[in-house]
Amino acid sequence: PTGYMENSISYSAIEDVQLLSWENAPKYCLQLTIPGGTVLLQAANSYLRDQWFHSLQWKKKIYKYKKVLSNPSRWEVVLKEIRTLVDMALTSPLQDDSIHQAPLEIVSKLLSENNNLTTQDQESIIVAIAPLLENNHPPPDLCEFFCKHCRERPRSMVVIEVFTPVVQRILKHNMDFGKCPRLRLFTQEYILSLNELNAGMEVVKKFIHSMHGPTGQCPHPRVLPNLVAVCLAAIYSCYEEFINSRDNSPSLKEIRNGCQQQCDRKPNLPLRLLHTSPDLVSQEATLTESRLKPVIVTANEIHVEVERNNTANQKMTASVGNDSEPNLIDCLMVSPTCSTMSIELSAQADRILGCYVEILKMLSDYDDWRPALASLLQPIPFPKEALAHEKFTKELKYVIQRFAEDPRQEVHSCLLSVRAGKDGWFQLYSPGGVACDDDGELFASMVHILMGSCYKTKKFLLSLAENKLGPCMLLALRGNQTMVEILCLMLEYNIIDNNDTQLQIISTLESTDVGKRMYEQLCERQRELKELQRKGGPTRLTLPSKSTDADLARLLSSGSFGNLENLSLAFTNVTSACAEHLIKLPSLKQLNLWSTQFGDAGLRLLSEHLTMLQVLNLCETPVTDAGLLALSSMKSLCSLNMNSTKLSADTYEDLKAKLPNLKEVDVRYTEAW
Repeated sequence: PTGYMENSISYSAIEDVQLLSWENAPKYCLQLTIPGGTVLLQAANSYLRDQWFHSLQWKKKIYKYKKVLSNPSRWEVVLKEIRTLVDMALTSPLQDDSIHQAPLEIVSKLLSENNNLTTQDQESIIVAIAPLLENNHPPPDLCEFFCKHCRERPRSMVVIEVFTPVVQRILKHNMDFGKCPRLRLFTQEYILSLNELNAGMEVVKKFIHSMHGPTGQCPHPRVLPNLVAVCLAAIYSCYEEFINSRDNSPSLKEIRNGCQQQCDRKPNLPLRLLHTSPDLVSQEATLTESRLKPVIVTANEIHVEVERNNTANQKMTASVGNDSEPNLIDCLMVSPTCSTMSIELSAQADRILGCYVEILKMLSDYDDWRPALASLLQPIPFPKEALAHEKFTKELKYVIQRFAEDPRQEVHSCLLSVRAGKDGWFQLYSPGGVACDDDGELFASMVHILMGSCYKTKKFLLSLAENKLGPCMLLALRGNQTMVEILCLMLEYNIIDNNDTQLQIISTLESTDVGKRMYEQLCERQRELKELQRKGGPTRLTLPSKSTDADLARLLSSGSFGNLENLSLAFTNVTSACAEHLIKLPSLKQLNLWSTQFGDAGLRLLSEHLTMLQVLNLCETPVTDAGLLALSSMKSLCSLNMNSTKLSADTYEDLKAKLPNLKEVDVRYTEAW
């Protein structure tokens, strides 16, 4: 018969496959031997014919091995067949993922269906399939088998010699553990098995270093996200028992409203939740007095303890009657002297927690990994039980300290909340936060690095005044220079409206030598400011080219500039540092910064203080989207020149939407042009 095949032929029915090589044979043909005779298959060219030939041979042999290994009798024979199968896969000229995956799936099924294998047989099979794992992820069932082996024989040489390159490949190439969770579980068990060796965390440290590489920059971008994902999943598993008990425990809303319905719940594990109660402290209490009143609410074995200072309660008073759940830190905020959630982990969970928190510490020690790590941890991706566990927060404090010590803005800015309405590590480790176990040293360190960056703004100071004024005053009283500077800035920017509170801050400043000195400097600046803002002086002013920040400061301190409306600093050498002088000009409406080194930090400061500015020229300045987005608060802007800046199209559209009075815009030579 000729033409197309009318009936299919099953692979199992093919007895032999041969290339036609005799003289005068049809070109590019294969001969298939089947029980009823032979079939000739003709391809269009020799390349396609060879593809067919090797594919059919592959399929035929795979069926054979599936049949042989589905009913094993003697394991020495099975092991020999597995080695032959692996050799066939490695020597096949075919290039396809299934060529290596099919043997792995056959072996995976064999191991899952035979649980009575000896340890020696298991390790022999693992060694036999090791060559296939060099360039392929193990299938899910095989991952289960590997996990079991890591748990039962963590000191086996197979773990070090065979599993190490497999896990390294997973960490370097895996894109999403959500699609293959067993790969993550295998990686997690492998790291735990390394921790069980005699050297313990030293072995884990060497493994992490091998993943990073000897250079200052890790060449594999997926390693850090994958390691963090493994750490987060492992830490979550330590508290899973407590997390599951939430189903039968009173919700935060029920605790707050006092309706617990004890009879509807089953007994569960002891779990201590913390929340605020706005009626605990009288409204007459001052900002500097703290009246602590513990309230115990018992529901079966669940103990709820509330202990907050009056500042937090005043904050909550505004939201009384609101049915929304309290946010994370409100649920966990307690006095530093009050104990956190009493969680007793099992010995195994405690080892897991210690191992993976230690890995997070190791990751934070690498300079190139720290920005990405800070970004990944910024949303606080831990269960609230972990955040209320004293051991966990105490160990994690090292990581937060590393973020606070890093001078890069992209790192230490991640200490703040990921978005408005959410709390961040700054709140969690500040006095009054559940994780604070010191007298405010870490808090002072975080404030220092944030204030030294681009966060010297009214918004940041206002949040400190509203939530952390007491701790700031206490640390200033103990001579902390950062907190003394904070209190001076609060007075300078008129953050504090209450006269009694202002007087108390002044008394606090005058109680130490450093505070007294900085307060005297503040008073001197205030006198200069009054003189500067006094009506009079020119309405227009242009600085000579190559003028510096010091020149501008010297000029503005020489007289009154209360009438100054138009200031040109074009083609000078001023930087963002001059913004502290510019914000003191009360009548300024037009500002020209063309071809200066004025950057994002200065732009943020201008946007908060010069809200009446109408014309702003930023042509050829190093400003970026990070600073330009702050201009959205300057509603009076009607002319804005962003020519030759790093403006993006998205930021330009955002500014147009938020600046209703904007009429003249220059975006030439930018991405938005």
